Amino acid sequence: MLDEVYGDLASTTRRGDAILNLLPLPVLQVDGRNMIVDANVAAEAFFQMSRSTMRRNGLADLLPFGSPVISLVDEARRRGGSMNEYRVDIGTPRIGSERIVDIFVAPAGEADPHIVLLLQERTIAEKIDRQLTHRGAARSVGAMGSMLAHEIKNPLSGIRGAAQLLESSVSDQDRTLTRLICDETDRIVKLVDRFEHFADGRPVEREPVNIHAVLEHVRRLAGTGFARHIRLAEAYDPSLPPVYANRDQLIQVFLNLVKNAAEAIGPDALDGEIELTTAFRPGVRLSVPGSTERVSLPLEFCVRDNGPGVPSDLIRNLFDPFVTTKASGSGLGLALVAKIVGDHGGVVECESLPRRTTFRVLMPMHSARDGRAPDIER
Repeated sequence: MLDEVYGDLASTTRRGDAILNLLPLPVLQVDGRNMIVDANVAAEAFFQMSRSTMRRNGLADLLPFGSPVISLVDEARRRGGSMNEYRVDIGTPRIGSERIVDIFVAPAGEADPHIVLLLQERTIAEKIDRQLTHRGAARSVGAMGSMLAHEIKNPLSGIRGAAQLLESSVSDQDRTLTRLICDETDRIVKLVDRFEHFADGRPVEREPVNIHAVLEHVRRLAGTGFARHIRLAEAYDPSLPPVYANRDQLIQVFLNLVKNAAEAIGPDALDGEIELTTAFRPGVRLSVPGSTERVSLPLEFCVRDNGPGVPSDLIRNLFDPFVTTKASGSGLGLALVAKIVGDHGGVVECESLPRRTTFRVLMPMHSARDGRAPDIER
């Protein structure tokens, strides 16, 4: 009889552990001294520490000094009820300098000193929300681009034509001025043409694309051109399924990101490095505006550099038009990246620390017409 009871308890415990490990959110359990007694798989990934290692530490060892989480746990234990706190920064050098989370804590049972903590990271949700803002901004630039194309390019062609007519009847000294007029009108036309990229509202022609072929093409272009002085490394997941995309536009996206990374590193760096990575990250889903549909974005493509990083005051608006860290930049490159990725149903985000800036593109994978996803060899 006792064997059956112990067997049922063991089975229930295993089921409980399995359920906790299925949760995508980090869950911790601490005892009366705030020592960690259990953690799920998501917590191991979040804190970059195995469960066995965490069990040898107290909650305070995982958090920044003076974290309000400790007092929240103590208060929940004292009151014997659940407590919540929102937008708490628990960033540390191990897990990143800024990790904003909502925290939910509750006693494990009546008169039980054990406390269960659940963490919900805010940064992903806020970054995805910002993607919608970036798309709206890109559409605004698109409308402006159409207007500029119509209102500016026509008179510019007349100005250029007049300058060319004058060129044949003026002195060599004045011909320098007519050439200046032609060159400047050409430069303005090129700028307006860049705006017109935003105004193209036609559906994107897409097909299954091997992302590694795209990244290798970008790598060759960069390695023989603007990134000749920089070490280009890669860490690819060879089992990654195709991405449903427009190949030429993907090349434009990653060429812009790699070029930005190279310019951030600078021409005089002796140890400059840009790393291209791909990975399969299940669990990231995006709500489609105006519907109840949720799109899975399991394909992660990163461009990482060891440059000085993005100034903290620009990071939130980095993908907005006309925002740039370069004195001579137009601020349209990253806005165009955000528009193209958004048109493909994906999101792009930036995490920046000194000598470790990462641009991360999350995109859906290609599915067969009958809805079946391709097999992934893990």
